[in-house]
Amino acid sequence: MEIRRLALSDLGEIELIERRAYPTPWSRSMFAGELAKPSSIALGAFDQRLVGYLIVSRYVDAWHVMNVAVDPGYQHKGVGKALLDELFALTEGDPRRGYTLEVRVSNRTAIALYERMGFRATGVRRGYYTDNREDALIMWKDPLRTAARQAQ
Repeated sequence: MEIRRLALSDLGEIELIERRAYPTPWSRSMFAGELAKPSSIALGAFDQRLVGYLIVSRYVDAWHVMNVAVDPGYQHKGVGKALLDELFALTEGDPRRGYTLEVRVSNRTAIALYERMGFRATGVRRGYYTDNREDALIMWKDPLRTAARQAQ
């Protein structure tokens, strides 16, 4: 599996996965906007074709994980972990104070992955999801710091 930055030419495959993964998928224009922003990181996992992606926006003091999706046929095969690992490698040493995300409280599989990756629950956004007013669990991960950087 190869992890690389996404391009506008990947939008068709991104949309296919998004529709399979979520009841209220992002629009093509939402994805195009994130791919065009210099403050975003958009990564794709490829196994002959796109099988998962991650989109993160850089805010003043944190990285916000906006969207993570894995094709249902590739779930539970380490794709989400590989995408997050690459994100953490790319942003290691960045001055932001960490990473944040929201996840449906019913999405136990994603919550378990995020916990294994070092995220912890910090709050709840009531009625966050517009399709069914489901609550979102707010999660946070402190940044990675190399020993050399910590010694500075």
